[in-house]
Amino acid sequence: MDAEPGTLRRIARGAFRALDLSRRVFWNGVFLLFVLLVLAALFRGGTKVPKDSVLVLNPRGDVVEQLTGDAADRARARLAGGEPRETLLKDLVDAIRRAKDDKRIKVLLIDADGMGGAGLSKLQDLRAAIDEFKKAGKKVVAVGDGFDHGQYYLASCADEIYMHAEGLLLLEGYGRFATFYKEGIDRLEIDWNVFRVGEYKSAVEPFLRNDMSEEAKTANRGYLEDLWAAWLRDVSAARRKKPEELQHTIDHMVELLREASGHAAAVALKAGLVDQVGGREAAEKRLVALTREEEDSHSYPRIGFRDYLKAGPRDRSGAKGRGDAVAVVVAKGPILDGTQPPGRIGGDSTAALVRKARLDEKVKAVVLRVDSGGGSSFASEVIREELARTRAAGKPVVVSMGSVAASGGYWIATSSDEIWASPSTVTGSIGIFGMFPTFQKPLAKHLGIHVDGVGTTWLSGALRPDREMKPELKEAFSTIIQAGYEDFLKRVAEARRMERDAVDRIARGRVWSGEDAKGLRLVDQLGSLDQAVAAAAKRAKLGEGYRVWYVEKDPSLKERLTASLLTWSADWIGVRVDEAPGGLLASWMRALRARADELALYNDPRGMYAACLCEVE
Repeated sequence: MDAEPGTLRRIARGAFRALDLSRRVFWNGVFLLFVLLVLAALFRGGTKVPKDSVLVLNPRGDVVEQLTGDAADRARARLAGGEPRETLLKDLVDAIRRAKDDKRIKVLLIDADGMGGAGLSKLQDLRAAIDEFKKAGKKVVAVGDGFDHGQYYLASCADEIYMHAEGLLLLEGYGRFATFYKEGIDRLEIDWNVFRVGEYKSAVEPFLRNDMSEEAKTANRGYLEDLWAAWLRDVSAARRKKPEELQHTIDHMVELLREASGHAAAVALKAGLVDQVGGREAAEKRLVALTREEEDSHSYPRIGFRDYLKAGPRDRSGAKGRGDAVAVVVAKGPILDGTQPPGRIGGDSTAALVRKARLDEKVKAVVLRVDSGGGSSFASEVIREELARTRAAGKPVVVSMGSVAASGGYWIATSSDEIWASPSTVTGSIGIFGMFPTFQKPLAKHLGIHVDGVGTTWLSGALRPDREMKPELKEAFSTIIQAGYEDFLKRVAEARRMERDAVDRIARGRVWSGEDAKGLRLVDQLGSLDQAVAAAAKRAKLGEGYRVWYVEKDPSLKERLTASLLTWSADWIGVRVDEAPGGLLASWMRALRARADELALYNDPRGMYAACLCEVE
C-alpha cells in the first residue's frame, strides 16, 4: 500500500488544481466573450435615422471603384490604426440616391475636406446623383476649410458653398508629372535594360531619360486638356458662370490676391466661387434654419452616409435578389498574375468572378467595370479569354470604363460586345514593355563582388541581376515584346473591326481621353456605368424587372465571422476612419511609395507588361 502523501505533496497538488481551474475559467471566459462579441456583431440593431436630418457626405481618402482588401483585412487595419484611406464610390452614390426619396432626409451636406484623389469620371457620377437629389426639391450645402480642384468640383454641385475665412481655394488643374531616374542610374552604373514598342509608351521613360519626351508631352497634353475643359464646363455651369470667367480667375490669381491684400477667401467670394466666408459656424446656422435645432446639441440633426447605409437594406450587392440579373464585375487596380485581393486585378481571381457570372443561370449579361492602368499582359489575356467564353455562352459582355482603362485595362476590354467610357476616361496606351536591370558594375566597383560560373546552355545564369545581360538575350526579349505588341494590335483590330495598320497609327502607347477614343473607334458609347448596365440588359432582352448583381468572391464562414467581430470591435472602441495626413511632402512621399509598391507587385511570368502609369494629378 502506498504511503500517505506528505504535507508538501498535498500543497503542491492543491496548488496545481487551483492553477488548472484558473486556466480553465480564464479560457472559458475568453471563449464566452468571443461568442458574445460574434453574436453582437451578427445581430446588432440597425442605425436610426433622425427626422428632418442632414445627410453628411464626407468621403475620406481616395474615392475608388473597389476598396483594397476584404472586410476582415480592413477591420484589422482599423484596429491597428492603419486602414487604407479610401471611400467606395458606390457607397456615396447609393446613399445620395436613397436619401433622395427618404422623407427623413431634408438636406445633403458636402464636406470634402478629407477627400483625396478622385478621377473626374467618378466626380461626374457623384454630380449626377446630387443633381437627382436636388431635382427632388431638396437642398445641398457644401462646407470646407479650403478646396483643391477635386474637392471644389464636388462642392460646386451644392446650392450654397461656405468656406473658412482663412481658407484657400487652389484650382491647380490637371497635370501629369513623373520622377526621372536616368542620371541616378548612370551614376550608379546600373544597366537598366528596357524593351518597349511605341514611342508614346512613356511608362519606361523615367528609366531612360531625365525629362519627359516630346511624344509623351504631346499625348499627355491632349487628354489633360480634354479633362480640364470638362472640369471648367461642369463647374462653370454649376456656378452659373462662363468657363472663361473661371479660367480668368485662375490665370490672374496673383493679381487678385494682391488686390485683396493676400486674403484668398475674399478672392473666392468676390469671384462668386463661394457664397459665404464664415466656415462651419455659418454653415451650421444655415443648416439649423433648413432643418431644426436639436434640444441636446443645439445643432442640426445629422447622420453620416456610412451610418445611413447601415440603416438601410443589407444586400446592396444584389447577390440575394431573385430573377434575371446583369452581373457587374469590378476590375480595379494593377493587373497581376494569379489570385489577388480586392483592389487588385488578378488574372485568375478576376477571371473566376467572370466565370461565376457565366455559370449562374440567372445572369443574362455581364458588365466589366474597368478602372486600371494595366499590368501583366499574361494576366490580361487570361481575363480576356474568360470574357470570350462568356460571350460564346450567349451572354452579352459590355465594358464600362472608369477613370482609367489603359494598356492592359484596354486589353481586357477587347472581348466585349460594346465598350462604354466617360468622356473624361483615360484610355488607349496600346503598347508593351519589359525591363530587366542588372547591377554587376556597381557590385564590382564599390563592393568588389564578382560573379562567374558555368552552365549547360547559354541561358544558364543569364537572368541573374548581378550579371551583364547577353546581347542574344536582349534580342530574344525584343522579339518577344514585338510579338506581344502585334498580338495586342490583332486583339484590338479584331474587336474593333479595324485594319492592323489603322490600329497601329492610334496605338504605339499613346493615351487618349474617352471623348477622343470614341472618335477613333476605340470605344462605342460615352456614358456612365448605369448606362452601360442598361445597354447590357437591352442586349440580353431583359425587361424592367432585372436586378444588378455586383459579383464578389464568396467569403467563408470563418471570414464572415472574423470580419463581423473585428468590425464590431473597431466600432466599439471608437476607431476613426480619418483622412490621410496632409501636406505636399506627405502627398509626394505617399505617391512615391505607391509607385514603388506597384512595381514590386508586377509578376508577369514572361516579364511583359501592358501598363500605363497615367495617373492624373
